[in-house]
Amino acid sequence: MLGTLTQVKSSFAAVNAYCQLSDRERQEKEQIRQAALSGNSEAQQRYQALIQQHTAQLQNCRNRTWPQTQAIWLRLYPCDLFNGNLDRVMDEIVNKGYNEVYVEVFYDSQVLLPVNDNPTPWPSVVRLQGQENADLLALAIQKARQRGLRVYAWLFSMNFGYNYSLLGDRQQVLARNGNNDTSLSVHDQKDTSYDVTGGDTENVFIDPYHPQAKRDYYYLVNSILKRQPDGMLFDYIRYPRLTGPASVATKVQDLWIYGPASQQSLYQRATNNKGRDLIQAYISKGYITIDDIQAANRRHPQEGQPLWQGRQAPQSSLSLGQQQNRLQQELWLLTVAHALQGVIDFLALASAPAQRQGLPTGAVFFPDANKVVGKGYDSRLQPWDRFPASMEWHPMSYGVCGGTECITEQVERVLSMATQEVQVKPVLAGQWGETYRNRPSLEAQMRDLQRWQGRISAISHFAFSWQEPQIDRQRRSCRPQ
Repeated sequence: MLGTLTQVKSSFAAVNAYCQLSDRERQEKEQIRQAALSGNSEAQQRYQALIQQHTAQLQNCRNRTWPQTQAIWLRLYPCDLFNGNLDRVMDEIVNKGYNEVYVEVFYDSQVLLPVNDNPTPWPSVVRLQGQENADLLALAIQKARQRGLRVYAWLFSMNFGYNYSLLGDRQQVLARNGNNDTSLSVHDQKDTSYDVTGGDTENVFIDPYHPQAKRDYYYLVNSILKRQPDGMLFDYIRYPRLTGPASVATKVQDLWIYGPASQQSLYQRATNNKGRDLIQAYISKGYITIDDIQAANRRHPQEGQPLWQGRQAPQSSLSLGQQQNRLQQELWLLTVAHALQGVIDFLALASAPAQRQGLPTGAVFFPDANKVVGKGYDSRLQPWDRFPASMEWHPMSYGVCGGTECITEQVERVLSMATQEVQVKPVLAGQWGETYRNRPSLEAQMRDLQRWQGRISAISHFAFSWQEPQIDRQRRSCRPQ
């Protein structure tokens, strides 16, 4: 039977209902760490013994306490190589009752690989002079495992970042809509439907159908796997989030399927020439006319109905006007399905190397990013309900409504659409012990999610930088604190 959020005692020291150490124990541990860092051999021995003690204590508590897995999201900085910063961070993660950490390894167009061992087109996070061989990810994994922490590598996926957009030989890789915009150039539009104050207009999304994008990401994933993380999490498995009226895709030009590779793949979904002609006409204009249908009939008189994957030709004869209406609606559904399939296929490609090694993989997504909105679709077109059941589902349950109701509604929506075999691991945002950015305390959020303790056994919290802003600021500097 699963444990509850009640006081847990061990043979070492008392921890609270969330497996957290007391402030006194945290302070004592930090003092011993600093003494050990200064070279005090006795302190070094005491510090290592304390690490082992707290590792065992945390494992004992988490085994008895819901959720059995509690994770935190972490970004590393170049200066984490120095001054015992990594020890301090991992200690604090254990102190707070976490037994997993999700380390960001690919984000903002940077990769957490050494300069001298980086076969990807992205610059390394650590670019300090003299540290070209420093492997911060490998070191972080080592420090975490010393404390009994499992480490997942957390990667952006279809968002390749600004630096990628500057590469002259990668321009055809970028996702484009029917106005030939990239996600970066959208904010230059004069169209008032684009709100440049929000959304993903500073991120650079790629065409998931492009072979170069697949190759670049494949090398990235395999390079990360060489550091032997315990699992991998894939984020940004979607198209850009726009705001205002543009947040809903209502016409084919709104879809990010106008890159050359995506268009070519779409045309290949036609199963006869008439189908291909009409797909091309629809993509180029956003609609088809009776003239388009008649022109296709003249060019290919030997063929029957225009066909493409999944299309069942109607049995009864329809007038040209009726054909136009029906074909136009079916072409809209085809292009939406094509956009969605690109996301699904890219996730499958990204996760395959880790799965071949037997490692768990997870998909990070927004619970409302797959919604039908009126006559259109959420612009992110994130079909998480079709993500593999063999992967962990990490819904970012970030609802903001002044309470927990909207957060639990998001989690409930995911659970209602997930089969029993899917491991659903909600992601919560906030701070312990206080309301933060208009979100209830983590304790309040956790209490409301415990109703599903028979279905959910793992939860994560975004992010370490939110919980420890002072430590986070200090870590950005390489000067001793």
